[in-house]
Parts: sequence; C-alpha cells; structure tokens
Amino acid sequence: MHFSIPDTQDFKDESGSYVGYNIHINGVLHCTVRYKQLHNLNEQLKKVYNSLPSFPPKKLLPLSNSQLDDRRQNLEKYIQIISQDSKIVSDEIFNGFLLNAQRESQDQRQEDVNLDVHLMNGQKLTVQILSTLQTDDVLEVVASTIDLPVDFVFYFVLFLVRCDADGDFSIVRRMQDFESPYISLRASKGQHKIVIRKSYWDPLYDEDLLFDRIALNLLYVQAVSDVERGWIQANKETRRQLATLQAKGSKKEYLRLARTLRFYGYLRFKCCICDYPCPDSQATVSAGNQELVFQYDGNNFKEYSFKVTRMRCWRVTTCKTNKDSKSSGGDDNQLELAFQYLLSKDKLQWVTVVSEQAILMSVCLQGMVEELLMKKNGGKIRKPQDRVRTGSWSYMKRDGSRHQICLSRSSSVDAVVDASNCEQKPISRDSSMRKLSEKLSSISTKSSVRSSNSQKSLVENHVFEGIGDEDL
Repeated sequence: MHFSIPDTQDFKDESGSYVGYNIHINGVLHCTVRYKQLHNLNEQLKKVYNSLPSFPPKKLLPLSNSQLDDRRQNLEKYIQIISQDSKIVSDEIFNGFLLNAQRESQDQRQEDVNLDVHLMNGQKLTVQILSTLQTDDVLEVVASTIDLPVDFVFYFVLFLVRCDADGDFSIVRRMQDFESPYISLRASKGQHKIVIRKSYWDPLYDEDLLFDRIALNLLYVQAVSDVERGWIQANKETRRQLATLQAKGSKKEYLRLARTLRFYGYLRFKCCICDYPCPDSQATVSAGNQELVFQYDGNNFKEYSFKVTRMRCWRVTTCKTNKDSKSSGGDDNQLELAFQYLLSKDKLQWVTVVSEQAILMSVCLQGMVEELLMKKNGGKIRKPQDRVRTGSWSYMKRDGSRHQICLSRSSSVDAVVDASNCEQKPISRDSSMRKLSEKLSSISTKSSVRSSNSQKSLVENHVFEGIGDEDL
C-alpha cells in the first residue's frame, strides 16, 4: 500500500479550530484525521509492537505554518514506515483505525444498505449489507449470496472500476480491508462500480476451482470478458473455437483453451508513456504471470517483458510533465512508476512509466511478489476461518471522545499467507537484504535523478534474482 499526507485542512468546532491531515492511500483520499488521533493509534500499537518508529512529538505552543508542514511530513514518514510492516498492516487495530476514520470523515452512520456488485460481463448482484462493513466481510456476503463454497471466497477479490464514456471501463484499484466498499463507492467521483475478479496471478490455482459450478462460472465470465475486450490475445481461428465452445456452454473447455493464450489472467492498463526502449514511447502495459509487458503499436510492433524476479526495487512518485506531453489528462502532475531492472548480468537500469494507474501497477507487482514468497514458503490462499480472532481496542474521534470496539474476527490479513506454519518458516528480511547486497556488489547502476521524497516510497523486492550465464 502507498500512503501519503500531501496536504491538510482547517476545521472549526465548539472547542475551537484544528488541523486535519488528509491521508491518501494508493493515490486516493481515504480519510482526514487529527494529530491526536494518530498519536492515540501509535500508543495502542506500542502495546503490541516494540520496534515502532519515533512518533512526531507534541508541542505546547501553537505551530507556525512551517512547523505544521514539518509535522505533516513527519506524520507521513511515520505512517509510510509502519505500513511497510506486513504484521502491522494486517493488524485489526491499524485496519480498524483506517476504517473508522473513513467512516467519520465521510460522516457515514451505520445502516442497512443495498450494494451492487458486478460480474465481469456486467451482470449485477445486489446484496444487503451494513454501510460500514469492511471489504472482506462484503466479499463473504457476496460469496454466500451466490453459494460460492467458503473455501474459495478469497480466491476472488473486489475491484473499484471507472466506467468510461466509450462504454468500456478501467480498473481503479483493488479494494482493501481497511475500507468500506459502500463508503468508497459513494465517495468516488464520476461513474464507478464494484466488480469481482480472481485474486491470484498463477493460473495453476484455477485447478482448485474448475470442479465447482459457481467458481467455474466466475472464472468463465472473467475469461469471456477479457477475450472480448482484447485483454487476452487470440487469433481469428482461436476466437472461432472459443465462440463455438461458448455457444455450446462448454465452460470448462473454454477455460482450458483460454489458459493457453497470451495474457490470460493479466490486468491491462490504459495507454501510457514509457522511457524504454526510448523516451516518450507510447505503450500498453499488462501485468500478470510474474511480469510486466510493454507493447508498442505503430509501424513496427514491439513487445518487451520485464520479469518481476529481475526487478531489484520500484517506487511511485509524482512527477512534473510538460504541457505538450503525450500523456493523457490536463494535470501537470503525473504519477510515475519506476523500477530498477536487471537487463544483463552486470547492468541495472531504471525503467519509468508515466500513468494515472501507476499505483495500481505497483500494487500488482507487490501482489505477484507476495504470491511468489507465499508459494516458496508452502503457503496457501487463505480461507475465511483464518480471520478468526478476538480482542478489543478503542477508536478516538476528532472531538477526543472514544468508543470501544470488540472484535470476534480480525480486520484484515494479506491476500495470501502461509496457511499453517508461517511462524516456523518466517521470511527473513535481513537475510533477503543480505543476499541482495551480495548479488549487487559488482553491478553498475544507471544513474537516475529523483527527489529525496521519492526515496521514502522505495519498495525492495525480496524475490529479486540475478542472471546467470545460461540466461544470457
């Protein structure tokens, strides 16, 4: 997840005026909180975690504008650091704080509401939920409504998508457990909807689902949609075969053929600007099968594949673009994804992509890395019963009042976890970094000018692999 606090808001209430800090998550405004609310969150996390970063100290006197901006930057740094800890971001205290802060910021009372969830073919499913229900709970309600077996619930995930003027759609983001899908959808600007897609990247997981009628249908609907939209590449003859299978209702056979095609199970992004192989190259980027693929249309079609295991690290930054840039949109500020790639045995190079979906690309990279690590450590896609926990914590509102929250299950865990023995076989961050340093000791890196702020969001890749002579 990508956290930032780019700006603040001034508020007034019965007790006086105060500053609210706007927390953006994955590029979207999530909530506005006061300093004392974040301080209270830190105090509760300190009871569980011993190695938290230092929290910006309290001040006795009113802060000047420059001091307020320093505090904003320090709070941003704090939340960026703790959000890099997988245990904290899956903790019910952390996720519950963000969920309740979203509810308070949007002034959403808890009530029964109807929420529309769409399949990839546009079919709509309406479920009745509490307005403040978090993402995983909503997903379980959807699964129960369509009779999807409980063991297969988290093979799928909810996405927020934007409906474009041409009738197509673009994926905005994967919905997380720190948010309420109902509140997030209501707060979205423009035409948006929630869709359900599979959550994993490795098509081998399809085999777990092919013999269940409901799960099979979800996979089938997604595959048909991706073929029709051109996300999955198929020549004329293959399309004819797929159409024949579709007409017969041979869903399993359709999927088995679709799985042999290029870009099956990938996410495709809108056209963007890349600096590889040359600056200002217009490309279509797809993510899946442990890679990013750049495709360049024009007189000479070209395609470049960037394996996630050869990305040393990546980061998302806000960059300035020229007004006459080829990038879409009129805003001078553009999101940029940059990753450091091992092109050859002794050469690392930064590759950059300017796209409004840069954060989603980064989230996809992180998801592929987590899935690789999960499989390496013998883990499995989680099940709803893995969420069961008990406990309580308190949420401080902006006015300083608190309410106690008792839990019968956790707020969130990652999309893929070690099913049974994560404590016995932990992933060693120190070991990963040590091996990474050894691999890079003789590699020359292409220089890249970046602001100091961009370094805060650098994501190290713990499945990074070197290239041997046999790969060249």
